Amino acid sequence: MTRIYADNGATSFPKPKSVAEAMIKYIEGVGSNVGRGTYESSYEAGRVVYETRELLCELFNFEDPMHAVFTSNITESLNTLIKGYVKTGDSVLVSSMEHNAVMRPLHRLKEEKNIEIISVPCSSQGILKTEDVEKRIKSNTALMVMLHASNVCGTIMPVKPIGELLHKRHIPFVLDTAQTAGVMDIDFKELNLSALAFTGHKGLLGPQGVGGFLITEEMAKKVRPLKEGGTGSFSSEEIQPETLPDKYESGTLNIPGIFGLNAALKYLKKEGLGNIRKIEQELSQRFLEGIENIKGIRLSGIPSTEGRTAVFSLDFYNGDNAEAAFLLDRDFQIMTRVGLHCAPSAHKTLNTYPQGSVRFSFGSFNTLDEVDYIVEAINKVVKEV
Repeated sequence: MTRIYADNGATSFPKPKSVAEAMIKYIEGVGSNVGRGTYESSYEAGRVVYETRELLCELFNFEDPMHAVFTSNITESLNTLIKGYVKTGDSVLVSSMEHNAVMRPLHRLKEEKNIEIISVPCSSQGILKTEDVEKRIKSNTALMVMLHASNVCGTIMPVKPIGELLHKRHIPFVLDTAQTAGVMDIDFKELNLSALAFTGHKGLLGPQGVGGFLITEEMAKKVRPLKEGGTGSFSSEEIQPETLPDKYESGTLNIPGIFGLNAALKYLKKEGLGNIRKIEQELSQRFLEGIENIKGIRLSGIPSTEGRTAVFSLDFYNGDNAEAAFLLDRDFQIMTRVGLHCAPSAHKTLNTYPQGSVRFSFGSFNTLDEVDYIVEAINKVVKEV
């Protein structure tokens, strides 16, 4: 049987055909840098880059394309937003389900700037309550950074009520959309966000190496750039420009990646996020029904399609999760991810630390037949580990 990809939580695969075609078009037919040349191919590259900013604004209901900033990935985006904003002595709110892309920058600041990290506890299914966030707001709470959905178990956070709460308390809100952008409707304004970090290679179906963030004018005034250098603008000055997006885009952008992301965003627009979400929910329902009565595994997170994405973690508690993942790959050609998924705090919350779990994450290119085959394979593997 053809190998089955069930690791879309790490990166989506396959990509739409148009993504590769757009990247090849740039490499073979355009090739020029943006903002560094006064000739047509440079202008063409610039037009596609700007159009991609516009497509991102349309996707996330954000007004200003010049405040749509490109980075190399969402980790760089979160590092920029966190390290560029948080000051000595600040208190920062997070959930207990956060990825290390949030936690490691914060712990660095804890060492260097004596900041306080307040982790709001979630339930053993990864569920966060808004009132638990409110209880932990302090006079020096400067920021809340939170993922939209867990990369470990798929649980979706109550972003809207938390955004309303933080807005009333005048606390900036940064949202990590690594697991939801391209799958769920995300409205920057409705969620009362100060910044939204995204990556291009997961639900957005673009290539690796391109991500970014959207940021309000108010927030941008307070976030220092993570890196400084040439921007193709204000070249007579040796001080980093404050103009956006230049302030955060020093050095050459990943233009082939942006061309690919441009094509991916157009694909998503054509297909419709609602249709993609529906496919993933159908796959999720089939998977949940299939594993419901399998003995020897424990599902992390919510045992229904409501309130979750198509990301599932199973603990083969009678054996070894790494061995289970190995057998799934060797004997059944099923690709998963095993371990702690760069989220030890989440695994502690879900009671799967330190053994971790085997993660199955589906995308809109997966099929019901593939899910059935995976369930059948789990039934066999659980008896061998």
